[in-house]
Amino acid sequence: MGTNEKIGGGGFHHVALRANDFEATVKFYTEGLGFQQVQAWGEGDKRIVLLDTGDGNYLEVFAGGKGEPKPEGYYFHVAFRTNNVDQAVETAVAAGAVVTVPPKDAVLGNTPPTPVRIAFVQGLNGEILEFFQSTGDNQL
Repeated sequence: MGTNEKIGGGGFHHVALRANDFEATVKFYTEGLGFQQVQAWGEGDKRIVLLDTGDGNYLEVFAGGKGEPKPEGYYFHVAFRTNNVDQAVETAVAAGAVVTVPPKDAVLGNTPPTPVRIAFVQGLNGEILEFFQSTGDNQL
């Protein structure tokens, strides 16, 4: 865990990308760049995979892109590690952020199931930030 006392941990956990061609995107990052798939869940346009970039930081790939070109690519949100999602959200709101998804517990994947606590806020420029806390034995 990092050393950021304001949000209780810190450092990037993952960056999320909405893929226009899910299979091709996953193949590019796994076979092409050597990222390792550590979790997968959902079906159809709700599919998501979490890929380890090689150092415990992750790229999360979402299916369901609309095919529209982006001038310089498109990242969906940025996630920060924390050891207390609720406190991190309170801190962000006090600094001017707006909660878009309040803190909640979730389970990622099934190989093995990975319990986490997450929340999303919108920053001052419209950017979406996620606070991510691993809460079980399988730490991400």
